Amino acid sequence: MSSIQLVVFDIAGTTVRDNGYVADAFIGAFRDFGIEMPLAEVKKVMGFRKIDAISILLGQFAPEYGEEDIFIDRIHTRFIDRMIDFYRNDEDLAPLPHVEEVFAALHGKGIRIALNTGFNRSITDTILHRLRWDDRHPYIDKTICSDEVVHGRPYPDMINVLISDLGIDSSDRVLKVGDTEVDVEEGRNAACGMVVSVTTGAYTRAQLEASRPDFIIDDLRELLPIIEKA
Repeated sequence: MSSIQLVVFDIAGTTVRDNGYVADAFIGAFRDFGIEMPLAEVKKVMGFRKIDAISILLGQFAPEYGEEDIFIDRIHTRFIDRMIDFYRNDEDLAPLPHVEEVFAALHGKGIRIALNTGFNRSITDTILHRLRWDDRHPYIDKTICSDEVVHGRPYPDMINVLISDLGIDSSDRVLKVGDTEVDVEEGRNAACGMVVSVTTGAYTRAQLEASRPDFIIDDLRELLPIIEKA
């Protein structure tokens, strides 16, 4: 029997298809205010709380604005508007392959399922409603967003709340899954028993290898034998 009691999944790029629009929305939000951001640098902050990602990018590429909270908030609001409009209307919005199959298999083993994300609640709820992953989903036990804790990734706050709210015995009985370096850092900082990276999102396998997760997988179905041996 597996020692894992809870699997915490990221959303965009891990369980939900992301064809690059999150990065495009970042670039577009900055461009609306006359600032050009290189795609390669934007990809490096995927997974962070989005307002923190904006602050990081401004500090690197427009330092004269890096500490102006009102300006950061304006860009963040523009990003949120773009993402909500996209997720409300995107005909291709869908879970990544085999996600529902994996959720069902975990539920059948008595393992709890949670989603966490660098998005805020308004974007997240738009996604969940479209996918019927809100209160109508039979297997997702809890969802938490970066604006619902004091610190977003790489801090462990979201995972700590999930552990407490779902009655998990300890962090070493949690498996964290994500598609970015900051997902790995979050899992390590929360002292998760296992951290798994997936290649379906923002980072390549080579980039994920540099962050040293316990496993790198190409398909979420590969989680199941890993969990069996945990």
